[in-house]
Amino acid sequence: MGKKYSKKEILEEIQDMGNFYKRKVVNYRGTTSDSKEYYTEVVAEWILKNIYLFDYIKPITREKSYKADSHDGKNKDNDSNREEEKIAMKLFELSQNQGKVFDIIGKIIDYQTPLKDIQTDKAGKIDLLAYNEEEKILRILELKRPDSKETMLRCVLEAYTYLKVVDKDKLLKDFGLPENTKIKACPFVFYGGEQHQEMQKNKENLGELIKELGIEIIYLKEENGEYSVVK
Repeated sequence: MGKKYSKKEILEEIQDMGNFYKRKVVNYRGTTSDSKEYYTEVVAEWILKNIYLFDYIKPITREKSYKADSHDGKNKDNDSNREEEKIAMKLFELSQNQGKVFDIIGKIIDYQTPLKDIQTDKAGKIDLLAYNEEEKILRILELKRPDSKETMLRCVLEAYTYLKVVDKDKLLKDFGLPENTKIKACPFVFYGGEQHQEMQKNKENLGELIKELGIEIIYLKEENGEYSVVK
């Protein structure tokens, strides 16, 4: 990003909460030209002061099931040209075909779970759903590729938006999960990647926002073709 922005310019860009996580300002790296604050800290501070605006995100109820019959773990969709989708399908297949139960998140029960009801709905797809049977927690995992340059703020907001958009009761029913299952929104990023490194910096507003939204950050490791999960 070549241009340097002032704090005032950053704040002027973030007045609309519709698909907020997609806004360019959420993904800015670096510091403001005047106050020398991280761009993401300025945005996170504004969100914390206006967090009630998330209540205006309306859930979308799918008439069709959230669970797609075509997602059967048989590797037929692995011709995807999106690296994140390939990784998601690989992890899904490990759980479905090899019975892999990952630490913390449990068993992966779906990938690319649709949120839209009709084509014009402004909603994406959940990268992965993982269910920890022992804890009765369903995690909405927002997966990022190993070399992703997206900010952790963007990952946090995307995962949380999906949590707000999904019809939670129907999601649990469609996957045959207990009604008292807790649902969490989780950025699912690679250990050692840009987002992991970002979390090592002193970003108080981002940390407070993560806490306020109940976000759980999960890290994915890949060593010699083997995947593991850590916090």
